[in-house]
Amino acid sequence: MMELLFSGVAIGSIYSILALGFVLIFKCTKVFNFAQGTLVLVGTYLSFTLITDAGLPAPLALLISMVAGFVLGFVIERLLLRPMIGEPVLSVLLLTIGLSEIIKAVLGLVWGAWPRPFPPMFPGGSINLLGQNIPQVYFWAIISSLGVFVLFILFYRQSSMGISMRAVATNQDYASLIGISVSRVFALSWGFAALVGAVGGVFLASMLSVNLNLDAFAFRAFPGAVLGGMDSVGGALLGGLAIGIIENLAGKFVDPLLGGGAKEVIAFVVMLAALLVKPYGLFGTEEIERL
Repeated sequence: MMELLFSGVAIGSIYSILALGFVLIFKCTKVFNFAQGTLVLVGTYLSFTLITDAGLPAPLALLISMVAGFVLGFVIERLLLRPMIGEPVLSVLLLTIGLSEIIKAVLGLVWGAWPRPFPPMFPGGSINLLGQNIPQVYFWAIISSLGVFVLFILFYRQSSMGISMRAVATNQDYASLIGISVSRVFALSWGFAALVGAVGGVFLASMLSVNLNLDAFAFRAFPGAVLGGMDSVGGALLGGLAIGIIENLAGKFVDPLLGGGAKEVIAFVVMLAALLVKPYGLFGTEEIERL
């Protein structure tokens, strides 16, 4: 049971980072970004190429991928999402879905569709934690996830841009009236979402492999964002951890009873149940309209 919990927390930590990408965009723009999974792929493939072909150290390759992901997200918002301001929500959703398919097709043309092992980023072996031996990649996934959330919480609370993003998330009209550039905040939210996607994608590839199906795996972080609350940074952390642990437990105890498949769908079952009971998530802001 302890082994299941540790591996669930490790996977859940990656889900938390990826869920943060969904939350960052929705919190500011109220848009569900269904291209987040393919933004994860971009950062992953770029890191893979920088390590294997350019021979860069893994930390430097990850840093470059994070910067490139930020620039890509910023440019996508400026070129594609900015003209959609004021358009129906469904049109924006369809745009993100179409963008996802285009990016995935381009990645397939450039790198091919076959899976490849990701170069080792951490020393081999395991770490003894609370009497359990866990792989190094699991340990560093947990530490990195906590580090990412601490940095973003400090950014939101201490920096002027973070305060501007919080203001836009609270009320775009009032934020605009006091001189905050709402359009710049929108672009930054897309940039940060792609940045954290690169981090989560590298850890996913380290545990699995580099392949075009990682976007589907990354999309399983979306229920974590919904469960925690689509406008809650802390909710993304707890929601992602919860989904990771629930998936592992379902794979161990429910899959044998059903003949398999429960681990792959349990996250979305939990999401639907959460929406029925608490539509705004565990920590999301409830919006009450009085007529």
